[in-house]
Amino acid sequence: MRLRHTVDFLLYDWLNVTRLTERERFADHSRDTFDAVLDTCERIARDKYAPFNRTVDVEEPAFDGEKVILPACTQDAHDAYVQSGMLSAAQDADIGGMQLPYTVEAAANAFFACASVSIGGGMLTVGNANLLMKHGSVLQKEVFALNEFNGRFSGTMCLSEPQAGSSLSDVATRATPDGEDHAQDPLGPRYRLKGNKMWISTGDHELSENIIHLVLAKIPGPDGKTIAGTKGISLFIVPKKLVDTHGQLTGERNDVALAGLNHKLGWRGTVNTLLNFGEGKYPVRGGAGAIGYLVGEQGKGLQCMFHMMNEARIGVGLAATMLGLAGYYASLDYAQTRTQGRPVGPAGKDPAQAPVRLIEHADIKRMLLAQKAYGEGALALGLYGAQLVDELHTGTPEQQHQAQWLLEVLTPIIKSWPSEWCLEANSLAIQIHGGYGYTRDFPVEQYWRDQRLNMIHEGTHGIQAMDLLGRKVLLEKGMGLQLLGERMQATMARAHTDETKAYAHALNHAWSEVLQATHAAWQGADPALSLANAVPYMQAFGHTVLAWVWLELHLASTGTEAAHVGRRQACQFFYHYELPKMGAWLKVVSSRDATCAEMPEDAF
Repeated sequence: MRLRHTVDFLLYDWLNVTRLTERERFADHSRDTFDAVLDTCERIARDKYAPFNRTVDVEEPAFDGEKVILPACTQDAHDAYVQSGMLSAAQDADIGGMQLPYTVEAAANAFFACASVSIGGGMLTVGNANLLMKHGSVLQKEVFALNEFNGRFSGTMCLSEPQAGSSLSDVATRATPDGEDHAQDPLGPRYRLKGNKMWISTGDHELSENIIHLVLAKIPGPDGKTIAGTKGISLFIVPKKLVDTHGQLTGERNDVALAGLNHKLGWRGTVNTLLNFGEGKYPVRGGAGAIGYLVGEQGKGLQCMFHMMNEARIGVGLAATMLGLAGYYASLDYAQTRTQGRPVGPAGKDPAQAPVRLIEHADIKRMLLAQKAYGEGALALGLYGAQLVDELHTGTPEQQHQAQWLLEVLTPIIKSWPSEWCLEANSLAIQIHGGYGYTRDFPVEQYWRDQRLNMIHEGTHGIQAMDLLGRKVLLEKGMGLQLLGERMQATMARAHTDETKAYAHALNHAWSEVLQATHAAWQGADPALSLANAVPYMQAFGHTVLAWVWLELHLASTGTEAAHVGRRQACQFFYHYELPKMGAWLKVVSSRDATCAEMPEDAF
């Protein structure tokens, strides 16, 4: 119930999401329909996900040489999720969707991530289908995307390779035209793919009828050579099982082979694979290579894939957030029941007194407040980002313009900030449990293990930081920074009490420092040195954004009930304990500190 109360506050009291029902696309909705969706997802998460979070951690996916074996609870949870209609929640009603705002969809999916992020929902399938709805042909949408939305098919994204993780310029998978008539295939220009893809989540399983892989590959020219860099990358639909133009399985297995499972620190219930495309294990239609269909234009694959990657980054940020909150709730319950130690009075500790509960100790409150500030702040940020997506799709031209540029600068923060600071929250949850915290008797050790993957998922921390400082804040002469600053100023203008005025002053100073550091970082001819401290820059940028979010939440928490008091106290914690950290981070950015860049390799 704690999570539901927080979600309701953020959606209705802060974001006022019911205003979206005034728009034509959402006119059939109301708070009642939004609540019904939240109720359904909360119930399924409670009944089908939460009881089996430890099960899927212990009973990891297994490969018998032909298929992946998963515990029965995973199939049950998958089926319940499909039946809920959440795969098509945001889609048009005439194709079976609910036409829900993405803000409500994201909030509803939060219940599943909190209950068991490892079992998962439909993030990759929905992202895959959304990409095809944006960039695919009419038939590709009908055959592949619609069958993903209805749950018959699942979807993946296949970017990384064993020799090339984040460096997509080095993609080695090749796609060659499949016959002289390859361009006439109704499902799209037909190619044969050969290569290997690594770290493919949900890359193989039996949960659905088919798996639709979206694969990045390069098409060689007449001379057999490919275009260097990312400009030569194209995008292909490569189904695990071949289908006809009506979306029915033909009975032919495509040449996509599961080479092995990756056994991970966390998210153990989620299948993660090495896939071989075109190795010959499943020869198909008398040719060599896996059959794939070109999506969009040749050489424009990465631009198409970013549509899915950006969705996935918001999804990873929300998953990280919910793991942080799951640990917070568990450690709060523990601190409220476990007795340990005695209070310190004027004469010191009195051993004759009965032990007190953990939560009566100030340091335990510090750790709980930190978790609350990180988790609830990150959830607010994630839902704010989701609302920007709604603005981008259904707002006025001016709202769409602002949403586009705000998402450019905020997406790296929405993904990376929860991944780092909710990991710290999970660490604090273990600390509160003491020795029990690192045993499997309590769930917090699993939350930490699951969480640790998120700083790598969908673009590592360093990649997000370089994207932010090296590209996003510079686009259109800093348009995103300008719009974000304007929104912060509007919030500060609403701060009228002595307390909130002090926060507004601190926020204004922090934002000025971020702008100064942004400018200072690029005062030199060496871009490598400019980006050498991109991660500290992103940390400071993220903390400033979260300070703004917490001031917003403080201003919306005007009542005297405990939940409002708690949010105001969490805001105070963030401004007193967290925001001051940014000075050290920005110092190395502004001075273009070369300590790390100039460290000689042999000195390590």
